[in-house]
Amino acid sequence: MVALRKGWSIMPRRYCWPLFPLLLLLLALVPAIQAQSHGRIVTPQGEFNSLTEALNLAESGDTIEVYGGVYDEPLLLDKSVNLVGYDWPVIDGGGRGTVVKLVAPDISLRGFVIRNSGDSLAEENSGIAVEAPGAVLESNRLEDTLFGIYLREAAGSTIRDNTITSKDLPVPRRGDPIRVWYSNDVLIEDNVVNKGRDVVLWYSERLTVRNNEVSEGRYGLHFMYCDDATIENNLLTNNSVGTFLMYSRRLHLFGNTIAHNRGPSGFGVGLKDMDDAIIENNLFLDNRIGAHLDNSPREVNSIGRFAGNVFAFNDVGVNLMPSVRHNQFVSNSFVDNEEQVGIDGGGGRSQDNVWTIDGQGNYWSDYVGYDGDADGLGDVPYKAERLFENLMDQNSSLRLFLYSPAEQAVDFAARAIPFVKPQPKMMDEVPLMEPVMPEDLPAVPEASQQPMWLISLGMLLLAVFILSLATIKRSKTKERGLRLLNRQMNSDLGSTISQ
Repeated sequence: MVALRKGWSIMPRRYCWPLFPLLLLLLALVPAIQAQSHGRIVTPQGEFNSLTEALNLAESGDTIEVYGGVYDEPLLLDKSVNLVGYDWPVIDGGGRGTVVKLVAPDISLRGFVIRNSGDSLAEENSGIAVEAPGAVLESNRLEDTLFGIYLREAAGSTIRDNTITSKDLPVPRRGDPIRVWYSNDVLIEDNVVNKGRDVVLWYSERLTVRNNEVSEGRYGLHFMYCDDATIENNLLTNNSVGTFLMYSRRLHLFGNTIAHNRGPSGFGVGLKDMDDAIIENNLFLDNRIGAHLDNSPREVNSIGRFAGNVFAFNDVGVNLMPSVRHNQFVSNSFVDNEEQVGIDGGGGRSQDNVWTIDGQGNYWSDYVGYDGDADGLGDVPYKAERLFENLMDQNSSLRLFLYSPAEQAVDFAARAIPFVKPQPKMMDEVPLMEPVMPEDLPAVPEASQQPMWLISLGMLLLAVFILSLATIKRSKTKERGLRLLNRQMNSDLGSTISQ
């Protein structure tokens, strides 16, 4: 500053005065320079209060900063811009059509509330529809949308850290909260999806789906024709089906928690015509069926590998169609499933499926063998040969009698009379003596205790009410009996006096 003053004092004044207009011009250009460097700013009360107006004036590569407020204008993004929301600006679709549509490549959309799409399944009304590659959809909230995020031929896109809830409609009428169609190399991570229909991933290769939470829908994840996908560390709970893998090769499902999926199918994971799938280190908890295999693998030179999984407290741990072959099961833990392994239709033995590999099998909570040499491996094979289980596989309605005296009588007869004892469905030559629990799995949300307290209290009140009715009835019956007895005694006494 001193040097500036010194220079100013040395400079002749006749040269200084012409510099003032230039200085004023530079000062006037500062806001424009700042706007050019930081992009356009949209606020409800600012120079730009319309997203559409700002987009019309923007050029590819620009950043548009949008501040809180409600913008009642569906958007068409046809330039490669970056839209960044602050204080959760709302883009409202007004209940018609798709709210935001991206048709240019390499668009990013962050920090918005996107709500109120149309409700036409035929038109596939969506919160965000992407029809170009390289989109980044991050940290948005989608509310009251039919389809949530829909990628169509949008290779290399990223869907990260979004919260998606669908319209309050019957499940079949809802759209898919996330749908990926003909879009390779897509990353889907850290999203929370609740009360949608299906997270659909079809006709796409090299997908990565990780660290997502999907609950209260129909299919948590539904893959078809998706080779080389990775599905890791997701939490899939309270859906009709946790995840269904179909018509694909080399899918890797590992480190997921798949729990409480109890719809009509109720699969934790279903595999249909899958080749070289790897299912490892997952927790399948309290599903109707932990893993269901149908024609998987389909090719004779392919295998399916199940390793290090925990199947716990399911109605059926692993369920096989009779023709299923070439699967390997090793180091899995089968813990207190009502039926550890089932074969649909009473197909007899699990043929050409391997339950012991390189001298190591699986853990079975109902194993009654022993470990004489304390090496952690059972000294006698584990066999699934309960007659009642075989009967249930042939006729599922018999499950009504599970844990009943009828079940116990049937199994006792099978043990006592070898003539009716069935052939083992499967045999594990070297079962493990201790279960193996995978580490770092997504935690199962704790169920609210309030409903259980209410149910318990209701049952207690009902019991008290029934006991009270019984007590009142007994009291009234006793009183009526005493009156009749007194009347009879008085009648007998009168007859005796008259005689």
